[in-house]
Amino acid sequence: MASGSAIQIPSRLPLLLTHEGVLLPGSTMRTSVDSPRNMQLVRSRLLKGTSLRSTIIGVIPNTSDPTSDCEELPALHRIGTAALAVQVVGSNWPKPHYTLLVTGLCRFQILQLLKEKPYPVAEVEQLDRLEQFTNQHNKSEEELGELSEQFYKYAVQLVEMLDMSVPAVAKLRRLLDNLPREALPDILTSIIRTSNQEKLQILDAVRLEERFKMTIPLLVRQIEGLKLLQKTRKPKQDDDKRIVAIRPIRRINHIPSATEDEDEEGDHDDVVMLEKKIRTSSMSEQALKVCLKEIKRLKKMPQSMPEYALTRNYLELMVELPWNKSTKDRLEIRAARILLDNDHYAMEKLKKRVLEYLAVRQLKNNLKGPILCFVGPPGVGKTSVGRSIAKTLGREFHRIALGGVCDQSDIRGHRRTYVGSMPGRIINGLKTVGVNNPVFLLDEVDKLGKSLQGDPAAALLEVLDPEQNHSFTDHYLNVAFDLSQVLFIATANTTATIPPALLDRMEVIQVPGYTQEEKIEIAHRHLIPKQLELHGLTPQQIQIPQVTTLDIITRYTREAGVRSLDRKLGAICRAVAVKVAEGQHKETKADRAEVAEGEDCKEHITEDAKTDSISDTADLALPPEMPILIDFHALKDILGPPMYEMEVSERLSQPGVAIGLAWTPLGGEIMFVEASRMDGEGQLTLTGQLGDVMKESAHLAISWLRSNAKRYQLTNASGSFDLLDNTDIHLHFPAGAVTKDGPSAGVTIVTCLASLFSGRLVCSDVAMTGEITLRGLVLPVGGIKDKVLAAHRAGLKRIIIPQRNEKDLEEIAVNVRQDLTFVMASCLDEVLNAAFDGGFSVKPIVERLNSKL
Repeated sequence: MASGSAIQIPSRLPLLLTHEGVLLPGSTMRTSVDSPRNMQLVRSRLLKGTSLRSTIIGVIPNTSDPTSDCEELPALHRIGTAALAVQVVGSNWPKPHYTLLVTGLCRFQILQLLKEKPYPVAEVEQLDRLEQFTNQHNKSEEELGELSEQFYKYAVQLVEMLDMSVPAVAKLRRLLDNLPREALPDILTSIIRTSNQEKLQILDAVRLEERFKMTIPLLVRQIEGLKLLQKTRKPKQDDDKRIVAIRPIRRINHIPSATEDEDEEGDHDDVVMLEKKIRTSSMSEQALKVCLKEIKRLKKMPQSMPEYALTRNYLELMVELPWNKSTKDRLEIRAARILLDNDHYAMEKLKKRVLEYLAVRQLKNNLKGPILCFVGPPGVGKTSVGRSIAKTLGREFHRIALGGVCDQSDIRGHRRTYVGSMPGRIINGLKTVGVNNPVFLLDEVDKLGKSLQGDPAAALLEVLDPEQNHSFTDHYLNVAFDLSQVLFIATANTTATIPPALLDRMEVIQVPGYTQEEKIEIAHRHLIPKQLELHGLTPQQIQIPQVTTLDIITRYTREAGVRSLDRKLGAICRAVAVKVAEGQHKETKADRAEVAEGEDCKEHITEDAKTDSISDTADLALPPEMPILIDFHALKDILGPPMYEMEVSERLSQPGVAIGLAWTPLGGEIMFVEASRMDGEGQLTLTGQLGDVMKESAHLAISWLRSNAKRYQLTNASGSFDLLDNTDIHLHFPAGAVTKDGPSAGVTIVTCLASLFSGRLVCSDVAMTGEITLRGLVLPVGGIKDKVLAAHRAGLKRIIIPQRNEKDLEEIAVNVRQDLTFVMASCLDEVLNAAFDGGFSVKPIVERLNSKL
């Protein structure tokens, strides 16, 4: 490239818009390509091109906002630089982009833009043609000669002020003598410290005379700056190391632009500022030692290395973490009690535990955060209670959803050796809230999964151990962080799927379902006002009496929580909103037509509204002061026919049917057990998608009844006390689509089979639960409160429970216990006597047999 006349560029060039600097002829620049147009140009022309002409592109400085990502092509600068793409490097981190190494060849002028998509292509005219200088007049040659000599003198003076022992500086000195004088202004401008605006002025200087005149002041400014710096430096430093005003040149064919110098200087300032933040932060001694070591590596690391960004992100995270920043607890017990009562109705046991924590915290400031686990069915307010606790304490709140998480790196983070590594959810949550004592809600901890990437439940062991989490080590940080001041609250529907080691680290607080009375209070205190606000309604437009709410609870929902109730109330509000909007429209229309007859019309509408049903009044223009009353007829119109009707008495109209009580993660449920017998070979058939435990309970029940058949005078169809002699028994649990298992159906199966073989009906208002032994003992079971509430919802009056479960009745509300009669049974004899009218003694059976004979 010694002769400018040898440079011939194509008449059509693809245009690369760059905002990272200004490329001048004879200089080399690295530029990042991440915009859609530029990336399409690289893929189509540079990566697929085979000839030298296909790698020549036009570089246009983009003076518009580089952060704007609009589809329209920005206004193009008139003059650009034809460049040769020397190197193309692609990367996917942190997002897909290319890095180009381009060398400027000559200037060109855009004549016409031929196309804009997928990348701009323009018809260009080459401007730098060195043969034109030989045809100039003598006067111009003399003027250029003087300017050229003056420029050359300043250039040599600048280079000699540098350290000649550096090979790159010595090579630059030799190039000053070998390169044509016409090429020196562009090359020197790209080396010395200049702004992008000054480079743009040099690029626009097409005439060589203007170029020399504009570049000489830049050289003089650089020389004066070097002289001033040399005066301020110590003589020893001047002898040991020459002051270098430009970045050290590794290859002379890669002369960086001033924009890169400015970027590096800015990055250097950022690194210095980052180091200052690290030293002034309150991180632990171990973390400070690691950060200072990393910042030392960062200073020596080239910015082009991918590890540079990784290390910098790591250090910025370490600075942002709240090592010693915390919030002060609001320790007013009375105010906390009032706030909890206002936010949540019932939940006495849970609120009592929170107030205990506050009281101990008030007496002892350095209390370690407890690990509370709220276990209960969906919709009872476990998550919202955690949010209320944070508000009560005055702490920051952060929720971490663990449902479906199957990678331990989500908890502990990734090691920084991996591409795309990031800290775990615990550390990331601390960075988000900005304090080291927030309330962390670990939602759905019972739904963690396992995979080839590890067990996240095992990774939580260190997080949820008060004796270990003061030195929790995230793989990304690789230094210990103190989690002892964090108040962890976990939620779960059941403890069965939580590993025992993890469950042992948490304090389990059962959050059972609500009674009907509690649901009514919750609906009128919280749910109905919330739904009215969401739908733009006021109490003057809609009224839902407590009787209607009770109908919704008993006939349209059957759940432990209040989510379905909330949805039903929302459906009612939507239907009323339609009627109110129609009424307002008709009212406005009527006001325009008959203003004078407004009072008469109002009286007429009021009388019609009193006599007609809700559906009829919906067609009338209701006055604003007359609310729509939701009664049972309105419920049926809006929600449809009732979904749940009391069917207990109908199901128990034949022998061989009994009602059991079951616990599920969704709350308690009543469970029917049906039995029938037929001629056969003594086989026992079980249907209803039963688990192994419940199948064993059925075998236990039939074995106990066979062993006590003579005692209770139970016979098969042929009159034999061997109940399975030529008899098959079919035991069925309805709702076969639902999997059923658990050790609490034994007494129900025994009662069902006893009813079948005795021909007597089980009392229609009795439900029971309990496990049995082969000797007829009744063993205690769990979930008593949920089961009792399920029976209460179903309208049952008597409940048979094991004797050893009597203590669990204390957790049940007083009004529920008053509506029910509890029978404590320690053996199956007591169960059978309580399940049948008049007891289950031998005498009625003998009398019945004698009457048949």
